[in-house]
Amino acid sequence: MVFIVVDGLDASGKSTQAFRLYKFLHSRGKSVLLRIHPSNDNPFGVKARQFLYAKGKSARFAAAFFYMLDVIRSILLYSWRKYDYIIFVRYLMGTAYLPAPLYRLAYYFFAFTVPTSEFMFFLDVKPEEAYKRIQQTRRRQEMFENLEELEQVRLKALSLALTGKWTIIDGNKPIDAIEGEIRERLF
Repeated sequence: MVFIVVDGLDASGKSTQAFRLYKFLHSRGKSVLLRIHPSNDNPFGVKARQFLYAKGKSARFAAAFFYMLDVIRSILLYSWRKYDYIIFVRYLMGTAYLPAPLYRLAYYFFAFTVPTSEFMFFLDVKPEEAYKRIQQTRRRQEMFENLEELEQVRLKALSLALTGKWTIIDGNKPIDAIEGEIRERLF
């Protein structure tokens, strides 16, 4: 089984790339599980998503807490099953949404306790580009989907990606170029 993580800022193209990879692998006869967090198939993911649209510090912590429970649930339920590939979207970098220094502590705690992989991709998109994509595609914005928050989260997430096993990919490039780079690293 190959464990793949696709992570990055909101609107960095994580889900797009994960779906493309899923379709590519599936078309080649591989069994593939795709998990996108927060997920809609359990109370933790649903609660995490609800809190993303709330305001205030307690909503921030609640969103992060339920998000982490959602990821842990996915690990416990799906990582032991027999698939050729498992793709997780939003995995460890959700910790970058926590305030300093908590985000770093949470990241290292989870990086030490959950499975990691040599195939962890961080799609690094400029905050201005992410914000432009959000404005073009979202009907409603989450609490972190403004330019100031995107800038802060990007700095924290990038600092974490530089210290871990992450492959950092320029998420500002065209979709096909990003897909090609991911495939090149995998195969």
